[in-house]
Amino acid sequence: MLKSERTKVTIQCYVCGEKFTLRGRREPGGQVETGFKQCLCDNDQYFRIDES
Repeated sequence: MLKSERTKVTIQCYVCGEKFTLRGRREPGGQVETGFKQCLCDNDQYFRIDES
């Protein structure tokens, strides 16, 4: 994948179960950056992140 390609990411909060579907860009280190910071329940650490 090129750096400019976007990928679909699903983030699920382990605290409240809320799901978010976002588009992100793949960074050179292999991680995907979506800009997601925290859940509606103020959780900012415990997430399941799936890339498709």
